[in-house]
Amino acid sequence: MDFQFSGQEEAFRQEVDDFINKELPASWAEESHYWPGGYGTIPDFEELDPAAERFRRRLAEKGWLTLSWPREYGGAGRSSMEQAIFNERLSYHRAPGPGVATLISGPTILLFGSDEAKREWLPKIARADIRFWLAYSEPNAGSDLASIQTSAVEDGDDLVINGQKTWSSGAHVSDFAWMLVRTDPNAPAHKGISLVIVDNKSEGITISPLINICGFHSFNEVFFDNVRIPQRNIIGERNRGWYYAMAALDFERLVVPVGGFKRTFEELVQWAAETKRNGETLTDEPLIRDKLADLAIDIDVAYMFFWQTAWMLDRGLVPNIEASVLKLVATQLSRKLANTAVDVMGPYGELERDAKWAPLKGRICTGYLDCISGLVGAGTSEIQRSIIAIRGLGLPWGGS
Repeated sequence: MDFQFSGQEEAFRQEVDDFINKELPASWAEESHYWPGGYGTIPDFEELDPAAERFRRRLAEKGWLTLSWPREYGGAGRSSMEQAIFNERLSYHRAPGPGVATLISGPTILLFGSDEAKREWLPKIARADIRFWLAYSEPNAGSDLASIQTSAVEDGDDLVINGQKTWSSGAHVSDFAWMLVRTDPNAPAHKGISLVIVDNKSEGITISPLINICGFHSFNEVFFDNVRIPQRNIIGERNRGWYYAMAALDFERLVVPVGGFKRTFEELVQWAAETKRNGETLTDEPLIRDKLADLAIDIDVAYMFFWQTAWMLDRGLVPNIEASVLKLVATQLSRKLANTAVDVMGPYGELERDAKWAPLKGRICTGYLDCISGLVGAGTSEIQRSIIAIRGLGLPWGGS
């Protein structure tokens, strides 16, 4: 399929580019260590940068943080294709932008939240007043989220929460948890879970840092000891949280930094074209040319799936299977980009970011370490393949 932009879309693309170049420091993209497709280097998960916060506030003022939301809830009422264009340009410039609240929680509240919940949460999200973190995984519940054990017991008008969440990305720099809890321990696993919002300032919450393999504080362990929340913080119906979370995961899988892949690839090609070995540039070597050409094709494929999902959303179609395809393609591409870059750069690609001779500020070494996280976040690659096989191809489920 050929996804050509309309005149309006092309003009918007240029407007976003101009805005980013004006509002962010000129060296922002060069200094960033974000690796596309990874979870350990996402800027939102590190300590908050004043320049990044100012930039997000400016995005919120323009209505761009919630570009495709209805205007009544603080959105700009733009198309899904324009939302995709916006996301692509942000990722290309490695710019800070929409986070969990705007990309995952907000759209889920729009679909399943009560009118009261929409009035309570959506305007705050649109104004960039609050941040959310995903409180899904537990020490014994990862790919099988239905096995979560963190409990929420009714006590008057409140729920009392006890349990633990882990791999809690950005919990230390967020305001609220977007959280799965078990509200009916006697129901079948998938039917006893509720989706709730928990204030990080609630008494009984302890956040402990987990330093990831890249050396960044992105993850956390979070403990809940008799934490009270009002029952009105349940999103949608009680015990329907599993189904809401599956929709939320589809939103997460659509958030693919295709522009970031393109930007990093362009930097790799430029480095190879400027670097000589045995009197010739690296791009003169057939093996390296083949590797780069192969990578360029994969990036174009990722772009095709990316634009396809936006095209479908604008036509009222639900890209459930396509979201898994896009997520799988992107995370595999993240790993291939890192591996190819290390192959092209050789030992230089293994130099860390504080090393004097590290190419591209050491981003390749960081990306090589971070890319494996993308194979797990938002559902493992094995889970995505199962979804594609069962829902997309109609193959039988192999479980017991």
